[in-house]
Amino acid sequence: MQEEKTGFKPSLRLIDATMLVAGSMIGSGIFIVSADIARNVGGAGWLLLIWLITGFMTLTVALSYGELSGMFPKAGGQYVYLKEAYNPLVGFVFGWTFFTVIQTATIAAVGVAFAKFTAYLIPAWDEDVVALTLGSFTISSAQLVSIVVIVVLTIINTRGVSSGKIVQTTITLAKLISLLALIVFGLFALKSDVWAANWHADNVWNLFRLNADGTTANYTMFAALGAVAAGMVGAIFSSDSWHSSTSVAGEIKNPQRNVALSLALGTILVTVVYLLANIMYTGVLTMEQMASAEKDRVAIVAAQVIFGPVGITIIAVMIMVSTFGCNNGLIMAGARVYYSMAKDGMFFKKVGTLNKKSVPGVALWLQCVIAALWSLSGKYGDLLDMISIVVVIFYVLAIIGIFRLRKTRPDIERPYKAFGYPVLPFLYIIMGISFCVLMVIYKPSYTWPGIIIAALGIPVYYLIKKKPAALVHRGGA
Repeated sequence: MQEEKTGFKPSLRLIDATMLVAGSMIGSGIFIVSADIARNVGGAGWLLLIWLITGFMTLTVALSYGELSGMFPKAGGQYVYLKEAYNPLVGFVFGWTFFTVIQTATIAAVGVAFAKFTAYLIPAWDEDVVALTLGSFTISSAQLVSIVVIVVLTIINTRGVSSGKIVQTTITLAKLISLLALIVFGLFALKSDVWAANWHADNVWNLFRLNADGTTANYTMFAALGAVAAGMVGAIFSSDSWHSSTSVAGEIKNPQRNVALSLALGTILVTVVYLLANIMYTGVLTMEQMASAEKDRVAIVAAQVIFGPVGITIIAVMIMVSTFGCNNGLIMAGARVYYSMAKDGMFFKKVGTLNKKSVPGVALWLQCVIAALWSLSGKYGDLLDMISIVVVIFYVLAIIGIFRLRKTRPDIERPYKAFGYPVLPFLYIIMGISFCVLMVIYKPSYTWPGIIIAALGIPVYYLIKKKPAALVHRGGA
């Protein structure tokens, strides 16, 4: 077969891997989620603290993953790490959840965000415009646009890693430059009265509920913890997918070195940009303006202050480019995980094959179908809640896996070791578990469904183990 002759082609350089990490992280979140954070925490100090905490967690887990990527420099990323650190069941449950919720629902959420901001230029594509009615079920124009974008990017990626690489690197550089330009212009347009109101000593560390209509409500001590956790949902979503380069490790040149470096460089770059963007927001918008932004589009409101009426067009184009590039990275990386699962006999046999361009074409199209279904499923915020908790659960398991592997497999070569081990990885574990517990308590509606979908992977694993060999691979490379 074709994949047996060629396998994955290592054609991604360090800059390509870094742009994949940064590009997959920067999607629509930084332009939207600060509105929800503002409503949950009220004070500008808490807004920045949530982004700082999330940035610290992201950097810690990314730098820790460098050790795992150096030990297992092959396609599959976190699926491979969990399988090696624990057993095939744990690896499969992650892969199952990645396929059913984490990656596919993220692709859908980013695709819908692309359509929502495109509607500023083409109003007929707005999420409030009903395109199809099937009985009591309606499909908006935005949902259809999301599906079209996902299909187009899937086609691009089936034509070879070079096609996806060119799109990813070019678009990521463009959106980084445009984001930095927005920050610079925003800082020049900073309003002294707005800055003073947001950062006044009496207001900056107030923690309270700030409703979109301007009304406020105080929290009890325990509810305040829940508010911080709820505020972190959007920040975690915006900082997620930093691990994209680990999924395509088999296509990266010198993966033992470059995967870990790409994780470090990409996450540091994005974390700094996110912090600067939120500092800029607090210089041009009051917390009340952020909390009440129409459909949470904080960047649109900020751009109108900075650039005037043309600001809407500027930001709409920026977010279109940003979300398009983000989804390209997500689509490229996700398919490699399902491919690796299939090669281990944990997925449909066809998913473990490469097409004539040496990419997992079947995996790409299967991912496309599930992501398209998620596009039709619900609201952006609902998807964030469902994704965030399961993402953090598996990150925590992977970090615990570093401790396990140090004891059970000490002789494996480790070109790079987890930064700050054991203190920083242990601190991440504590923070991650705390976040998950608070989410289950204070936002159960969409956190429990994500956990239940993950748990369903356990019986599915045992069903697949009983399948005839004709349906799944049994080992192989």
